[in-house]
Amino acid sequence: MVNIKDVTLDEVQALIVPISENDIQEKTLEALKSSKAFSGKEGDVFVLPIVKETVKYMIYVGIGNKEALTAEGLREAIAEGVKKAKAAKVTEVGIKLVVTDNICVGGNVKAITEAALLASYSFDEYKTKTEEEAPMKFYLVGVPAAKVERANEVLAASLKVAEGVIIARDLVNEPSNVLYPETLAEKAVEVGKAAGCEVEVFDEKQIEALGMKAFLAVGASSERKPKLIVMRYMGDADSKEVLGLVGKGLTYDTGGYSLKPTDSMKTMQSDMGGAAAVIGAMSAIAGNKVKTNVIAVVAACENVISGGSYKPGDIIGSMAGKTIEILNTDAEGRLTLADAVTYAIEKEKVTRIIDLATLTGAALVALGTSTTAVVTNNQDFYEELQAAAKKSGEQFWQLPAHKEYAKMNKSTVADLKNTGGRFAGTITAGLFVGEFVQDLPWLHLDIAGTAWADSAEGYITKGGTGAPVRTLYRLVEEPCGCHHNH
Repeated sequence: MVNIKDVTLDEVQALIVPISENDIQEKTLEALKSSKAFSGKEGDVFVLPIVKETVKYMIYVGIGNKEALTAEGLREAIAEGVKKAKAAKVTEVGIKLVVTDNICVGGNVKAITEAALLASYSFDEYKTKTEEEAPMKFYLVGVPAAKVERANEVLAASLKVAEGVIIARDLVNEPSNVLYPETLAEKAVEVGKAAGCEVEVFDEKQIEALGMKAFLAVGASSERKPKLIVMRYMGDADSKEVLGLVGKGLTYDTGGYSLKPTDSMKTMQSDMGGAAAVIGAMSAIAGNKVKTNVIAVVAACENVISGGSYKPGDIIGSMAGKTIEILNTDAEGRLTLADAVTYAIEKEKVTRIIDLATLTGAALVALGTSTTAVVTNNQDFYEELQAAAKKSGEQFWQLPAHKEYAKMNKSTVADLKNTGGRFAGTITAGLFVGEFVQDLPWLHLDIAGTAWADSAEGYITKGGTGAPVRTLYRLVEEPCGCHHNH
């Protein structure tokens, strides 16, 4: 819970105070600086226990040069303070705003709300608890009286965005014996009902009637039958533009007959990170009634081994009519995306499209865990994404899409093959999906490195990260009217 209220340490258990390195004035802080315990630099945190009737805490977080502070820098600083408060097992926390020329009151509210809720997140659903922990409550301190009404509006919207990220995190973190195509579809229906968007779920027979042969080839291996999930939010009746969000929905991926080693398989419940992101984004977009039109499509299935599994050497069809030679059954995500993209274009009539997928280990090799790889056919669309990313703090990097890479996906016995070989794997995987976008403006986001974290960092917690829900939201949200990036 987050509220706007000017509280003091007498009213809460901890107070988080951002401090600039060039603005240390209080005697206590001067003493800390001279002892080198705290200097106000980015990343600095100092917890000062204060004994009253109970132990309370002043938590000082460094923000570096105040005039150079960004919304992302504020998010990261507040996150460090929130984690200290959580470790101290306090449940009521005040957080002071830092209004600068770069970050207005609304920007503070957005950044602090996201930092507080995302840094305090934990997935402990399956831990045995002796007593139920009280949820943390946060109070934003220092909103000018004249701006409280607008700040509360921003807060309400920010809560929906953070909730969308948490939905995505929860979905990724659920084990595959709990979250499989049917239960993922049920969750999407639940999210849609709460947020106010229409959700339609297609079963195996309906998917077959649509001609989604590539999707079904992957899903045929499992007793858990595939589901096609479609979420529709039409918030702008005056516009014919419809953004399509297509999320990879492999609720578990063993690699099929091209079997993964155990170490590579143990986190494969996260292979539906793209689906989780689009469901979380739809929750935020519809929940905040953004003036835009968005349709999300998820082809949900498992890639396991059975007598019905597709095999290396098979040639399969697709909804678009193109044939595909299977060289590796662990390159399955692009097959499901191909049919999902075709469905979004032909049946839902989207006018531009973003696909999101934990698609290639090559994305991790190239960019690590902090940056999402992007392949696109439209530079203007990519610049829109980057503008949204500057507000969210999430990072993206464009990879080349030259025709030489597309040739690597051509087969001698079919129209395409499902792997382009050892080199440029992230690019060729993206361009495979690009074969099905029918020249619409398109962004391919490979979130293999960013959808899952092996350890906590800033407001990113271990496990599902919820990337890139906040960027997708900021891509379509209406501008707040100020000149700041938040």
